Amino acid sequence: MYFDGLLIGAFSFLVIGSFHPIVIKTEYYTGTRYWWVFLVAGLTGCIAAVMIRQTMVSAMCSVVAFSCFWSIKELFEQRERVRKGWFPRNPNRSYSDEMKEK
Repeated sequence: MYFDGLLIGAFSFLVIGSFHPIVIKTEYYTGTRYWWVFLVAGLTGCIAAVMIRQTMVSAMCSVVAFSCFWSIKELFEQRERVRKGWFPRNPNRSYSDEMKEK
């Protein structure tokens, strides 16, 4: 029996699940200014996935890379969720004028 697909699926589940709180905490403490960190991590993961010969490791690098890319979008959407009041604002952080309106 081959368990590679199940292992990739379980790894994907864990990575995606761990990126949700990472995005929330990143927006809470720093806003969207570090979106580029997710971009660099995603590009690094893509390069690693292309360079690595082992299918499992390459697939895992790809899952992390594309989760980083998706997190860029989610980081900006999290900002909107905070603006709408769905998530708490960080009282120790200053917000732009558009964020203060709500």
